Amino acid sequence: MNMEVGNVMAPPAPKRLEEMQLPLVMMRDILLKTIFRKNIEMVSELSQAVCLPIPVTQELVDMAREQKLVEATGTLLANSGGEMGYQLTDAGKARALDALSQSEYYGAMPVPLEIYGEQVKRQSIRNIQITRDMLTGAMGHLVLPENLLGQLGPAVSAGRSILMYGPPGNGKSSISNGIRDALGDKIYIPRAIEYAGQVITVYDPIVHSAAEEQIDDPNSLRRTGNRFDTRYVRCERPTVITGGELSLSMLDLVYNPTARTYQASMQLKSTGGIFIVDDLGRQKEPPQALVNRWILPLEENRDILALQSGEKFEVPFDTLVIFSTNFHPNEIFDKAALRRIFFKIKIDGPEQEDFLKIFAMVAKKRKMPLDQDTLIHLLTNKYPTIDNVYANYQPIFLIDQMISICRYEGIPNQMSPELIDRAWENMFVKQEHIEH
Repeated sequence: MNMEVGNVMAPPAPKRLEEMQLPLVMMRDILLKTIFRKNIEMVSELSQAVCLPIPVTQELVDMAREQKLVEATGTLLANSGGEMGYQLTDAGKARALDALSQSEYYGAMPVPLEIYGEQVKRQSIRNIQITRDMLTGAMGHLVLPENLLGQLGPAVSAGRSILMYGPPGNGKSSISNGIRDALGDKIYIPRAIEYAGQVITVYDPIVHSAAEEQIDDPNSLRRTGNRFDTRYVRCERPTVITGGELSLSMLDLVYNPTARTYQASMQLKSTGGIFIVDDLGRQKEPPQALVNRWILPLEENRDILALQSGEKFEVPFDTLVIFSTNFHPNEIFDKAALRRIFFKIKIDGPEQEDFLKIFAMVAKKRKMPLDQDTLIHLLTNKYPTIDNVYANYQPIFLIDQMISICRYEGIPNQMSPELIDRAWENMFVKQEHIEH
């Protein structure tokens, strides 16, 4: 049965063990490890812990009972509506400890990579059609040049790659965040995926913000239980933001040698969402090397990852990659790399008119009264010293500086030519030689 929650088709919950497409021994061992680590007795609790429907969990428990690894406690637990209790046999405990020595992973059953791939297609970032209204709604608080949304809209709708470049302090990061906010819908992130018997954890509360779960009303005639496969978490579309700290190793699987488990790479966690590389050119690795790592994924919508054994395998690459840099693209990329970045958008500083709009908006927000003489002094005496180059960050900087001075001097918030002069001195450092 196809279920739709919001606009994205939800992954259907498995009804029988044979639908799981996971190795039986692996499922049984995860069950035993979970019973051992969490000290669970009831199938209803166990089903929540391994994120499977009760009938499927019962099938697993019955299989473990046949193998003499689990036994019924012989007591119907009164506080659980007369549910049968289960416990590990001595052989079951030994098997759980042996399995834990091979991999510490327990809890939610993983989703086979192939099945996850089908869900990625159902909720692809490329299925989203962004309209001008959606972008305006998400970026209404920003003062942007007239034509910018006209360039951004098609770029986001294509779900390809975007390079934003231009002088610092003009809102490239704010625009990236606005794109994220415009997406708006929810998708399903697997807690873990399985490939070749290895478990790779994907869901990360730092990256993925879980949507509120719908709690069933037990008295409701139309229960929505098992509306989707609970091995997934319903989340906002993920956004991974990296800056100067990004290194090539962060784009590979992370192996924990103690727990003998894998954690998904940064861009695998961003599947179905956005990967923002802020401040490109400030990383240890040259920008060309970083973009080379993305050439195959950007062109073929697939990425290649490697296990500890060296075995390589394909994972879906379904991510809108946004590169943001203060350098001119020709300074940091060769032509081949530039050709592979689908949209290149220059984010310039504002014209004087937009600068004044931003200045007035910030002043209103900070409860700073505007003063005409101060603005005339700023535009006629100060900006000519820097060739009238305006930047989006400057109004916030100057107004916050004046507020700090007013507080220090014990006077109400106000602006004056003298206060602007004092604030201006902190915005730029005078070029001079200092003896060491």
